[in-house]
Amino acid sequence: MLLAIDLGNTNVVLGVFEGKTIKYSWRIATLRERTSDEYAIIFRGLFSLYRLRFDAVQDIAVCSVVPPLNETITEMARRHFQINPFFVDPMRQDLMPIHYHPPSDVGADRIVNSLAAFQLFGGPAVIVDFGTATTFDAVSAKGEYLGGIIAPGIAVSAEALFARTAKLPRIEIKKPDKAIGDSTVSSMQAGIYLGYVSMVEGMLRRIQKELENPHVIATGGLARLICEGAEGIDRIEENLTLLGLEIFYSRLSGT
Repeated sequence: MLLAIDLGNTNVVLGVFEGKTIKYSWRIATLRERTSDEYAIIFRGLFSLYRLRFDAVQDIAVCSVVPPLNETITEMARRHFQINPFFVDPMRQDLMPIHYHPPSDVGADRIVNSLAAFQLFGGPAVIVDFGTATTFDAVSAKGEYLGGIIAPGIAVSAEALFARTAKLPRIEIKKPDKAIGDSTVSSMQAGIYLGYVSMVEGMLRRIQKELENPHVIATGGLARLICEGAEGIDRIEENLTLLGLEIFYSRLSGT
């Protein structure tokens, strides 16, 4: 059994694989202050809920964009699973050529997502990852990572508005019934949600001028929320990063 761990800035996403199939997945908050033992307690609780055993885990694969947590997760894996975890390093792989300058600057999650999208759906492809940041990643028809776009995530943008405007309330981010709001709350929801959706649609139109007829895949914790209103998304794959981790691990470990 493979335990795949996606260490993101907002969430840690876990997935348990039996062979090539993801059986269970969970999402917990990323807290850099947690110790390796605290993460182990949380993992053990999730395993217990689904009657899974720690000793059934044979391998652990990790994709991280939070370097301060790498040692914490490594210690957790060694102490509680007796496993040395495998970390995806975009610079130490030959599965996907990287056309990014410098290649070392591209996040591991973006390469993992891109490889998964290409292997599962072919190319050319665009992967839109709705997380703390919203990233657009472009993959060629040959399976090359071409680069992409990095934009603030919708929650980050909304938080900046709440923090810097004394009279505007903190609101739920959701799809409004109409564009013209008739209250402060509905006006803010229209501006935040529809404004963000318009950004996504506009970026996709610009990308499609440079990449002919790509398949567009959305992923990330906020994918379903944004895709309620956004046109141009062909598919939502919430576990794309976990699936990519399994592909990376299987290919690079020879299993």
